[in-house]
Amino acid sequence: MTDRIKGVWVAFDHDIREDDVQCVVDAIRMIRHVQSVALSVADLSDWNARERVRAELSSKIWDVLHPKAPT
Repeated sequence: MTDRIKGVWVAFDHDIREDDVQCVVDAIRMIRHVQSVALSVADLSDWNARERVRAELSSKIWDVLHPKAPT
């Protein structure tokens, strides 16, 4: 038996200005069976999460490029 899907989330690779994203929103609304489209505004918690991920990845890359000498 096949599962039923009630919706999907779309995430952009970077924050887009509201007036620039309107054509994307309009295109999604034209897809069959789309009931509604809502925007999610970027805020401080988004920035905070990105910075934490960036710092963690930077640390891991640094450790790979500059391994600690065995003692």
